Amino acid sequence: MLKQESNPQLLVVGSVAYDSIKTPFGEIGRALGGSASYFSLAAGYFTQPALVAVVGEDFLPQDLAMLKKKNIDLSGLAVMPGKTFAWGGEYGFDMNSRTTLFTELNVFENFSPALNGAHKNAEFLFLGNIHPALQIQVLKQVKNPKLVGLDTMNFWIESAKDELAQAMQMADVIIINDSEARELTKQHNPLKAARQILNLMQGGEKNLPATLVIKRGEYGLLMFQEKKIFHLPGYPLEDVADPTGAGDTFAGGFFGYLAKTKDLSWENLKLACAAGSTLASFCCEDLGTAKLMNISEADIDQRIFELKHLVNF
Repeated sequence: MLKQESNPQLLVVGSVAYDSIKTPFGEIGRALGGSASYFSLAAGYFTQPALVAVVGEDFLPQDLAMLKKKNIDLSGLAVMPGKTFAWGGEYGFDMNSRTTLFTELNVFENFSPALNGAHKNAEFLFLGNIHPALQIQVLKQVKNPKLVGLDTMNFWIESAKDELAQAMQMADVIIINDSEARELTKQHNPLKAARQILNLMQGGEKNLPATLVIKRGEYGLLMFQEKKIFHLPGYPLEDVADPTGAGDTFAGGFFGYLAKTKDLSWENLKLACAAGSTLASFCCEDLGTAKLMNISEADIDQRIFELKHLVNF
């Protein structure tokens, strides 16, 4: 573990990886990736996120330095003997689908997140795309978070559905994409799928209204609470270089904004959606995490302004 920090406002538990990505517009190998990396880089524009993940001995010092430079608390990043989680994927001209070329779990295969004393007191918690059993393990360690968010994927829906249902009942906000919502509920219509997921979330003891965000790629998102629906289109981009990590980037912007404002009202959740969508749009404009390393607060404010006027009438 790296140097201990004070109690974080926002904690993310997920993966830090090396990605190899090929698109019609470029190719990169062994570039910094992973759900927790994208999330933290986006959230870091609003608050200081704390990251809990594991990497191997091959993790490059310059990547470690870059994460530190970007306002990320790395006290929960464990360095273990072996190699860092590696993933490779290829996109065709239809950027909404990709082919996985390889997945090498390496040290991530035995990842067992153990929170330190500071992390247990985090106000906002986001559980990245990891096994639902690990998500539950983390949830049992945190003391009294104001807001708990959760992400998942088709693989866990197929292989660990019961554990996933248990984890979802313990979450306040779930962020998934439209294909995952359909697979989870066997409903093609997103409104019907949302109602079913919200009912599942409200099966546990909740102090906050259950919130579901369904990501729809270039078509934006739908956000739901009981009897409430919000639709935000995607920011129109002339050039999409690489959509890898856009969903994790959205989640980072969304939760980072909420951690900064500490306002969980429906109206502020809408603004958090705009913040998340804006960061995700920047992410797509370059390969991997490269664009997230090189934007300013002024860039973000300007694009949020443009997004607001895009939907204002």
